[in-house]
Amino acid sequence: MLWTIAVILIVLWLLGLVSSYTLGGFIHILLVIAIIVVVIGFIQGRRSG
Repeated sequence: MLWTIAVILIVLWLLGLVSSYTLGGFIHILLVIAIIVVVIGFIQGRRSG
């Protein structure tokens, strides 16, 4: 679930860069959220393993 959300956020961020469509820092906030989700997923994966 977390990986799906992270991939969607990264894709949205890349689309924002490619189309030059930016709402201020919104696109970069999406990237930061995606990275945080990936890190949380990685930590939870290690904990359960």
